[in-house]
Amino acid sequence: MKTRKRYAVETKKSRKWLENAQVQMNTGSTLLELPVSVMDVIGNAQEVLADLSARAGLVLMKAMMNGEVTTKAGLPYHPLETSPVGRWGDQSGYVVWAGKKIPMKHPRLRTKEPNQSQEVPLETYQAFQNESGLDKRIGQRVMLRISSRNYKRAVDEFCEGYGLKKSSISRHFIRASKKKLEELMERPLGQKDFVVIGIDGIEMGGSVIVVSVGIDILGRKHILGLWQGSTENADVCKMLLTDMIRRGLKPERPCLFVLDGGKALSKAVRDVFGTDSIIQRCQIHKRRNVRSHLPEQYHAVIDAQIKAAYNMSQYNDARSALSGTIDYLQGINPTAARSLEEGLEETLTVHRLGLPDILRKTLSNTNFVESPFSVTRDVTRNVKRWQNGNQRMRWAASTLLEAERRMRLISGHRVIQLLINALRNNPNIDKIAVRA
Repeated sequence: MKTRKRYAVETKKSRKWLENAQVQMNTGSTLLELPVSVMDVIGNAQEVLADLSARAGLVLMKAMMNGEVTTKAGLPYHPLETSPVGRWGDQSGYVVWAGKKIPMKHPRLRTKEPNQSQEVPLETYQAFQNESGLDKRIGQRVMLRISSRNYKRAVDEFCEGYGLKKSSISRHFIRASKKKLEELMERPLGQKDFVVIGIDGIEMGGSVIVVSVGIDILGRKHILGLWQGSTENADVCKMLLTDMIRRGLKPERPCLFVLDGGKALSKAVRDVFGTDSIIQRCQIHKRRNVRSHLPEQYHAVIDAQIKAAYNMSQYNDARSALSGTIDYLQGINPTAARSLEEGLEETLTVHRLGLPDILRKTLSNTNFVESPFSVTRDVTRNVKRWQNGNQRMRWAASTLLEAERRMRLISGHRVIQLLINALRNNPNIDKIAVRA
């Protein structure tokens, strides 16, 4: 009979060891053993390790609770005689883990007084039952467009949990979004220097949320505040600006205000920050307003003319081209001509400031304000019914702060110092803000 080669024998021993291997975790005082087939890990690595890590968290929780009991009362057969508390069996309960409540038995402690024994709560168990982390986790997952109806299926990963009904998820999200709203509405604004403040509105469930986005001296975008109203009227904008000043915004610092095409926001800015406020009205809104007065057959031609004029780098060239378009519109639709002429100088403020092309294109419209709205619209499409104004504000604050986390520096941030110099030192600064 042939002798088996040594490497074959060793391979068989190794395979047997792998199949019976255990993952051990040393917690300092307790050695935890998590049985797992390493061959299964090799065959299905990602799923098995994800399941293992989740179960390891529960095992570690149980070990920490047992460790606290041992520290305070001693081992089951060697109790601490000097301790005022003693073991009192186990009791069914739950811990919050992996985005849901997991059933778990926990040890108990009671005082040793014969007739006045009282329950002594475990600090570890109370910490593991804290639902603030669950509120945060649910809030994060809702921002990823997991609806309350589908939440249970989305997190039911490794063991059965509860507290995942639609109503329960809604309560957790209400608490999480309420904290986001409070965070945004009380955010201090005095620690940063803002050189641009943009204001625009987004429609949510029949109401308009007016939002302000600021750009600091480094070119970073920040959500400054929001206010709810029926339309983008001057009163709503004025309350938003006043609230921003209350939180530390310095009105005496030179700043460029980028607003949509309406008169209401311009009036509100002048009422709060003074008649010499430097205002740039959105060129895209202006083009849209002019098109709304024209027959469809003229849309492409007129819009191309206005766009070409706004793309000119020099103020005089752009103003001359727009004047020619106004004259042309007089023969087609005088109302459209008046729409283009109204507030025209304010749409050319970035030209008057002499900004380089990349920065002028960024600040000539409210796109940097509207870009966070894409996150709001994407997430809130799961909302089937808007109940009240508080709900709209909570959702708006949560989604806007989520959008802020993803924001990048504006295009032209490297030359933003040119804007700062223009705002502070331009000899024609008083002529830039043309009163409507």
